[in-house]
Amino acid sequence: MSARTEGRPILTAAETRAAEEAVFATGLTVDAAMQRAGAAVAEAAWRYAGRAPTLVLCGPGNNGGDGYVIARLLHARGVPVRIAASGEPRTDVARVMRGLWGGPVEPLAEAKPAAVIIDALFGTGLARPLDPAIAAPLERLAAAARLRIAVDLPSGIGTDDGALLGPAIRYDMTVALAVLKPAHLLQPAAALMGRLVLGDIGIPGTSSLSEIARPHLPAPGPADHKYTRGHVVVAEGAMPGAALLSAMAAQRGGAGYVTLAGKGQGGPAAIVRRDAPLADLLADRRVGCALVGPGLGRDAAGRALLDAALASDKPLVLDADALMLLEGTGALPGLPVLTPHEGEFATLFGTLEGSRIERARAAAAQAQAVVVLKGPDTVVAAPDGRAAIGWPAPGWLASAGTGDVLAGLIAANRARGLAAFEAACAGVWLHRRAAELAGPGLIADDLIAHLPKALSECSWS
Repeated sequence: MSARTEGRPILTAAETRAAEEAVFATGLTVDAAMQRAGAAVAEAAWRYAGRAPTLVLCGPGNNGGDGYVIARLLHARGVPVRIAASGEPRTDVARVMRGLWGGPVEPLAEAKPAAVIIDALFGTGLARPLDPAIAAPLERLAAAARLRIAVDLPSGIGTDDGALLGPAIRYDMTVALAVLKPAHLLQPAAALMGRLVLGDIGIPGTSSLSEIARPHLPAPGPADHKYTRGHVVVAEGAMPGAALLSAMAAQRGGAGYVTLAGKGQGGPAAIVRRDAPLADLLADRRVGCALVGPGLGRDAAGRALLDAALASDKPLVLDADALMLLEGTGALPGLPVLTPHEGEFATLFGTLEGSRIERARAAAAQAQAVVVLKGPDTVVAAPDGRAAIGWPAPGWLASAGTGDVLAGLIAANRARGLAAFEAACAGVWLHRRAAELAGPGLIADDLIAHLPKALSECSWS
């Protein structure tokens, strides 16, 4: 069974340059692309800020060239617009666009504030901190502005890892040009983007990295029954409440049958409790996924439950204590889904180099598992190199038990037949959406109550 859970591609700086070169080779000129980019930002700024006095900040490269186009087009619409530049244009096309502007250009350091600033200083590809001679006036002008708009990326952001290379200025809108970049979704940069608008300028891109979008899921048909909809077995350990949260999430997340293996009490009557050896329960051919880890404990009893799950031939979701009990980080059987937060990830895989995307990919290849690196910018990675980033999650998810709910959601989608990577992405999207619906002050139980509404917003076939 398949499900589409991947959205728009996300391109690194190098992939973006390659995509541009490929399109330029087919006949699109750099001038035409810059005109399209400037038009996309000018349209977004016009819709957002109207005729408010605007100051466009232009850098020396092609991002600055976009700024000259933006200013010219806004001026044509009657916007009182000025330009402040950090220096002379250094590319041929940027020089052309400055010439077409034809108006005055102020030195950045001497520029007076405006109600709206449009930051076209530096975009994709910046790899070094901003020069203080640029960072200082940028901070000053941003602080005085009522609205702040960034072109492609805020100046001073690492494109591929979301690192802060300059002042942490919060923008009200960022207009991504052509494609999304990792920094649009990775923290800490993602928190600075404001409203994110994608400007289509006719440069398509493909990548093994994508956003986690609203899932397109297979709907139950007339021939389906409780077992074909997915049978999940959740192992109960030292903290029964955590396993119960996972079981309830699996049930509300679409599983047709949920077995809670243990002696605990409480929860919906529809959850089947079985006080039997986990190995015996997993011998049932109708079981579609086993979830081990939430509240498991790290003692001998927990170890025995994990061993029983690893010895079975069932698809697995391993979370929390199960991750801490895994010995080493060698290849695991059956392509399980691992759901570590940063602390568990470090215990499992040690110190891996690179961005969250690169570290998640390396861990997935090492463990031969789908890795869900949890956080406000959750990354899902598969051993074949595919990866996906979730949109920034609400901060109120930082609460006990919410990870148990996510594990249950992934298990439900895995049990119903989705492949491991797709099941993980669907679970991450549903988890985030339920948190948005629950709102501030949520506890993990509230997520479960909002899952039916989140599921109703998926597309089904």
